[in-house]
Amino acid sequence: MRTYARVALLLLLAGCAVGPNYKKPEIATPVQFYGDTAAAEARSLADLPWWGVYQDTVLTSLIRQALDSGYSVRYAAARVEEARARYGVAKSQFYPQVNYGAGASQQRLPTTLFSGTGEPGDLYTASVSASWEIDLWGRIRRLNQQAKAQYLATEEAQRGVALSLTTEVAESYFQLRELDDLLIIARNTAANFQATYEMFQRQVQGGVASAIQTYRAEASLATALATIPDLERQIVARENQITLLLGRGPGPVPRGLDLASQPQPAEIPAGLPSTLLLRRPDVRGAEQQLIAANANVGANIAAMFPTISLTGLFGAASPELNTMFGAGTVWSVGAGLLGPLFQGGKLRKNVAIAKAQFQQALILYEQSVNNSFGEVSTQLAAWQKLAESQRQIEREVYAYQESVRLANVRYLSGLSSYVEVLDAMNLLFPAQNNLAQVRLQRLVALAEFYKALGGGWQVEAAQAAAAADSAKNAPKK
Repeated sequence: MRTYARVALLLLLAGCAVGPNYKKPEIATPVQFYGDTAAAEARSLADLPWWGVYQDTVLTSLIRQALDSGYSVRYAAARVEEARARYGVAKSQFYPQVNYGAGASQQRLPTTLFSGTGEPGDLYTASVSASWEIDLWGRIRRLNQQAKAQYLATEEAQRGVALSLTTEVAESYFQLRELDDLLIIARNTAANFQATYEMFQRQVQGGVASAIQTYRAEASLATALATIPDLERQIVARENQITLLLGRGPGPVPRGLDLASQPQPAEIPAGLPSTLLLRRPDVRGAEQQLIAANANVGANIAAMFPTISLTGLFGAASPELNTMFGAGTVWSVGAGLLGPLFQGGKLRKNVAIAKAQFQQALILYEQSVNNSFGEVSTQLAAWQKLAESQRQIEREVYAYQESVRLANVRYLSGLSSYVEVLDAMNLLFPAQNNLAQVRLQRLVALAEFYKALGGGWQVEAAQAAAAADSAKNAPKK
């Protein structure tokens, strides 16, 4: 046994893993993101944890609930556990496989064979066997590399799910607050048109106004009233969507700040494009899949070489159960070599398949890298350009509000009819809706930009530091 162990150790040390070793692809990264007018700097919005970006306390509470009990994060965590277990299965191949066995049988041997008596007899056996494959060509090592990379890819996917869920909850909450604002605008507008309609009705009855004005006021009132039930319907649907993200049944959702009060950073630095590859979970996951595909090539090349294994058995056999371990022992030690002789080209085709899969993984990795650059550029431009749109629409709303005020002054002074006031109010209503929409779009652009940067990539470290500080400052018992 010592001799076989020495031989196995020498073979293992001398062996090398066949197939290509992984080398990180060289992908050209731009100096700065397309459309970013500021000078590139290492500082990035992605370095902040999500609770540093979203500062509405109600929103942060909803995000925490989603990350704790949301269906998507729980499913992703289960996938990580599965991949971790599969990696453990792959690592077990490094060790000898030990089995035990026991048996009882009755047999009859002819007198001419092995000194048989010609009479039936009992036979009891008990044994422990072991087998160990010597990883001379690196097949097991490549399979371990593949399993580890797939496990790490699922961890990156889990981080991606958490980031996507954080973004989805934030955007859904902002959309809910936009619907709340639109509902307030619709109700206020309807109340104003209601007062106008009632005034015109009284004037018609008094003979000082025409029916045309009354009908116009009634049409404007009906337009405003028609939007209210539809907005209420959308609010219920949005609340149900948010509760589903939180992993609970339908119900009301608490509110915090309105859209106009949501904090917006004065600037959102994108950081260096080269560091984006270190932050984005989808890019990091795609690279792990590339590593797994590379290892799979080596595993299939190693399958073309013979397998060397050591086997051993130790046990006892006896015709009497009560004397089995005293009757003597049975043992065997051996070494075996098994290799493919003729497979009809299957092994070479398997290698070709693995190489093609590696090329596919490489293409997907390159695509994810360039897609990440594009998403950052798109969302950065959206946030910047929507800021200008918001300023102009705020200017428009202010102008229409002044128009309504001045029209009322002219009407009360007898300089114009109330139709002028009605026309000004009809222009103010859609402008206020547009302002609520552009505020929503800017907040959504901020959330999407944070997601595109791979935001919160240091959240785990930040949480660990916060927990350490909390424990350090906690009163001693």
